[in-house]
Amino acid sequence: MPVHPLTIQNMTVAYEKKPVLRDISFQVPEGKLIGIVGPNGAGKSTLIKAALELIPKLSGDAAIYGKPYAEQRKLVGYVPQRESVDWDFPTNALDVVAMGRYGHLGWFKRPGGVEKKLAMACLAKVGMSEFAGRQISQLSGGQQQRIFLARALAQDAKLYFMDEPFVGVDAATEKAIITLLNELKMQGKTVLVVHHDLATVQEYFDWLMLLNVELIAFGPTEQTFTADKLQQAYGGKLTMLDRDGQSALITSGR
Repeated sequence: MPVHPLTIQNMTVAYEKKPVLRDISFQVPEGKLIGIVGPNGAGKSTLIKAALELIPKLSGDAAIYGKPYAEQRKLVGYVPQRESVDWDFPTNALDVVAMGRYGHLGWFKRPGGVEKKLAMACLAKVGMSEFAGRQISQLSGGQQQRIFLARALAQDAKLYFMDEPFVGVDAATEKAIITLLNELKMQGKTVLVVHHDLATVQEYFDWLMLLNVELIAFGPTEQTFTADKLQQAYGGKLTMLDRDGQSALITSGR
């Protein structure tokens, strides 16, 4: 029986006794690029943080390849929301990327020449080689996001969590990011991405999770990204525009 990259069972997370996620259960198949979408406050980022044991769960379990995250850190890469990072921390781009090797080195061994060489290769992968010595506070939002993607690459993980990697980036960076995510998928990696732009869901993801405190739907995008399921997730009236500004999907509230 296969061991799934991520298994969530009956997970509930609450802030000040108010459920943010309620009784969530699912299994993530391997080698998929998966979008996580839902309205503001749906629990998308909370889901990732709970799976990574960054916040406590009220009930339920999360397993990475059948074991708790604490035992599987080397298998996991994480790109947090950009606004949650202290960009004034005095370090340069190369050192940030090299930090991705700590899980392999152990926390008390500093990255050496081999790790720095790998970090440079990861910077090249995201088009940031020339910024290796630049302080992270001096980078643009899109450049900062590329640095964190390079750090995730340096981790050489099997399962990646990315929390809104496309927010605040330019079109060129967005294209670079989705190209990179598809490369990871082609290598057999599994990637979960919190996403907000419904117009690009069908183009970007082969699997989709619709979330609004409860799990609305989870499966192949062509089966999940439907008017009825979007109505359940977002409620009311939802008008989705494609990239050309044309109305692609309209659901009416009941």
